Amino acid sequence: MTVLNDADAAGIAEMTFGAGRGRKGTVIMLTLGTGIGSALFVDGRLVPNTELGHLELKGHDAEKRASTKAKEDEDLSWEHWATRRVQKYLAHVEMLFSPELFIIGGGVSRKTDKFLPLIEGIRAEIVPAELQNNAGIVGAGMAAGAK
Repeated sequence: MTVLNDADAAGIAEMTFGAGRGRKGTVIMLTLGTGIGSALFVDGRLVPNTELGHLELKGHDAEKRASTKAKEDEDLSWEHWATRRVQKYLAHVEMLFSPELFIIGGGVSRKTDKFLPLIEGIRAEIVPAELQNNAGIVGAGMAAGAK
C-alpha cells in the first residue's frame, strides 16, 4: 500500500508532467482551496508531508487567511485576496525556503489570471499548475502504479 497526502501527489504530477518538469533547486507546490496544501521539492526530490498551510500568518494558520475558502467566506475581491493575503503568505514561505519556483494548484488554478498578475515583490517565479486541479489525481495514480 502507498500512502501519500494530496498536495504531495499533486506536486509529484506537476514535477513529472507539468510546470515543475525538469526544474532543479527548490520548488514549492501550493494547492489553494479549502485549505492550503504544500509539496516541497529539492532538486526534484520530494520532502514529504510538509504542512505549510499551517504556518502562522497574522496570528492564524495561513490557510485561515490565504486559502480560497477564506476568500469566499470573507467575500474578498481578487485584488484584496491576492495582494493582502496570498502575497504575504508567499513572501513568508519565500523567506523560509528561498524557492526558485512556486507552482499554484488546487481549485483556484483555473483562475490564476485573476490573481497571479496582481502579486508583486516575490523573487521566485510563480506559475499555475499545468495539470490544474487534476494534478492530485494524476500523482496518486502515479504513486499507486509505482508499487
